[in-house]
Amino acid sequence: MERIKTDILVIGAGSGGLSLAAGAVQMGADVVLLEGHRMGGDCLNYGCVPSKALIASAKAAHAQASAEQFGVANAVPQVDYAAVMAHVAGAIAEIAPVDSEERFADLGVRVIRAFGRFVSPTEMQAGDHVISARRIVIATGSSPLVPPIPGLDSVPYLTNETLFDLREKPDHLLIIGGGPVGMEMAQAHRRLGCDVTVIEGERALGKDDPDLVAVVLETLRSEGVEIVENAKAANIRGRAGAIEVETQDGRVFTGSHLLLAVGRKANIDRLNPSAAGIDITRTGIAVNDRLRTSNRRIYAIGDVAGDMQFTHVAAYHANIVIRSMLFALPSRAKATHIPRVTYTDPELAQIGMTETQARAAHGDKVEIVRFDYGENDRAIATRRTTGFIKVMVVRGRPVGVGIVGAEAGELIGLWALVLANRLKMSQVAAMVAPYPTLGEINKRAAGAYFSPRLFDNPVIKRIVGLIQNRVP
Repeated sequence: MERIKTDILVIGAGSGGLSLAAGAVQMGADVVLLEGHRMGGDCLNYGCVPSKALIASAKAAHAQASAEQFGVANAVPQVDYAAVMAHVAGAIAEIAPVDSEERFADLGVRVIRAFGRFVSPTEMQAGDHVISARRIVIATGSSPLVPPIPGLDSVPYLTNETLFDLREKPDHLLIIGGGPVGMEMAQAHRRLGCDVTVIEGERALGKDDPDLVAVVLETLRSEGVEIVENAKAANIRGRAGAIEVETQDGRVFTGSHLLLAVGRKANIDRLNPSAAGIDITRTGIAVNDRLRTSNRRIYAIGDVAGDMQFTHVAAYHANIVIRSMLFALPSRAKATHIPRVTYTDPELAQIGMTETQARAAHGDKVEIVRFDYGENDRAIATRRTTGFIKVMVVRGRPVGVGIVGAEAGELIGLWALVLANRLKMSQVAAMVAPYPTLGEINKRAAGAYFSPRLFDNPVIKRIVGLIQNRVP
């Protein structure tokens, strides 16, 4: 058994763990990184990268089928599902070297390919190694949640960890779960020629603003996706190629394949957290706003910390912890400036408070500003006029923004800057956006906030009139 002493032990080579290990070692810390599965974690291998690659293929197919609006004849796309999945695998392979063991070893990180288990508050065993560290960071991520639905253990099912291994196109994909993953995969597979049924126990995209969600659901339904809400799965039966999902109200939905997309669970089972004095909650490891666990030497970041489960949040957490561990700065994590995007078409992006949350927190001090894509010249030219932006403003400062429409995930970036730095609507209005771009939508939203103050204000009109009368 080899005993290792290090400054920082990072458990998990996903987005958060890799960001932290790379940053810490390049700033002079001695770093050991543990990974018992695939380098790059869920994002590279099963999540963000493969899903967006699949969505790109689906968008290409949809473009062929809907070209008539541009004066080009519609064509029935000839989808080679195996080739689509080869494209997905190719995207993963192209990015993989950035997350590879070799790259991190070259940076100076000692990479140990084994799962770790706490044996004391400062030590972890991983394979034939016992590692003690001044600071330990848990970045083990999350895995797809498999719900205890009767019959599920007797039928084949897919999760995001197995979906991209398919090479034959599903005839009819049943999806249990109408969250972001479920809706993204529903639309992508429908555009690739599959029949798709989404079965959601409550409201589809239930964590998002209903006004924005309505636009997404209307689009998906118009493309042929069957979305069944308020339908809890009660029983599953059948066999490969013929699977039935029965809901609590007695309805039965039949398909060839079943995808589970009902949420995630934190990866803590292997860690033996009690040996390190680490408290856990229903959603993961308990941390304070500095991302410290109940053992002050140990931090938890990303999905395993049980809050917003996004790759960019894990990377943000890594930066917070680096500042704390290496520079002893009182760095605290917050969520008010974290954007979130569902990559359907149209995309749905939000940051900060929804309208409901803003009204609950600020009452009649909230002003709601909207601007429609249909009034943007670039959206008109490219036939992408579906959608709108909604900004929640309190005393001149935005407290939340929701966008549904083309490239909403790109447009929300400006508002991430605004909320992170507590900028005002006047500073957004002062921006000059290139014409014609979808980015003008952000500036026009700020203009919509000021328009009634300028154009419907009798004092302003009186001042302008006086000045004009005095100017020769």
